[in-house]
Amino acid sequence: MNKKLDSLKSLHTFSLHARCRRIINIESSRELISTIRALINEGDDTKYLMLGEGSNTVFIDDYPQLVLLNRIKGILVNENKSEYLLTVGAGENWHRLVEFCIQRNIGGFENLALIPGTVGASPIQNIGAYGVEIERFIDKVEFLDTESLTLCSFNKEQCNFGYRDSIFKQQAHNQRIITRVFYRLPKVYKLETSYGSLLHLVLPSAEKVFNEVIAIRKSKLPDPAKLGNAGSFFKNPVIDNNHLNRLLNIHNDMPSFRVNEHQVKIPAAWLIDKLGFRGKKIGNIACHENQALVLVNMGEGEGKDLLTLARQIRDSVYKTFDIELDNEVRLIGKHGLVTL
Repeated sequence: MNKKLDSLKSLHTFSLHARCRRIINIESSRELISTIRALINEGDDTKYLMLGEGSNTVFIDDYPQLVLLNRIKGILVNENKSEYLLTVGAGENWHRLVEFCIQRNIGGFENLALIPGTVGASPIQNIGAYGVEIERFIDKVEFLDTESLTLCSFNKEQCNFGYRDSIFKQQAHNQRIITRVFYRLPKVYKLETSYGSLLHLVLPSAEKVFNEVIAIRKSKLPDPAKLGNAGSFFKNPVIDNNHLNRLLNIHNDMPSFRVNEHQVKIPAAWLIDKLGFRGKKIGNIACHENQALVLVNMGEGEGKDLLTLARQIRDSVYKTFDIELDNEVRLIGKHGLVTL
């Protein structure tokens, strides 16, 4: 690759050295459509990657294609007697949207404070934290169908939400590009304070939950501006009750959280920590010393070392617990998506 290529280091929070052919800012749906149409006319329509703030994407190598940055902005608030109706551009920063709502006494998003990334990523990942997932508030998601070059929308049911999953994550590469997200937030709702220190809030309010969640996250998770990372690297695995009972016979201190009558969720951080990976380092990539679920770039890290450490963790967890860990982050290499 030549020296004229654009650097991606500042465009993904893991901050690995990587370059791409060219970076294009997209600031409106119209601009997105015209850009994709031009790529189609050039026979280049599959050779691009859509990127928000890069908080859930790690470039482990140079990506010799185009990167389109979603910078579609705008926040519109309407209301009726029972709800606030928000229409938000996919390129808006997620945490700033949460702040915007708190400042206007619009509650619901407070448990999701300080989650990195854009509004457009919220339905893709079905972001969640401290007892709340975004699907609870989704009304519909507007997207560009890149085959027909028309703007379409899915309602909540059509989004096929799951744990850190949605139809947008399951789709073929570049099939649908999110442009706006529509949220419904009830004016009367029950605060979610069942997690950790949220239980001890006196006279809880949306603002108090918001501030406490920020404090929790800052105490547990490294700041990507200071230490490159993409947050939780792996999803928390879900296993059935029989599997849990077998494991408890060996590991009686294993924590679990009920998903439904037949399944529980196991904290991936506990599994990784139990195997002694916390603080382990390969090259300049490490398992964070305070949060085993977060892999970090200690400075000048390399993609190959990240893959090696992630695969060691995955294989050890499977060998010891018979549990398969799925990566939550999206790994991008020379040829696009990379699987562990």
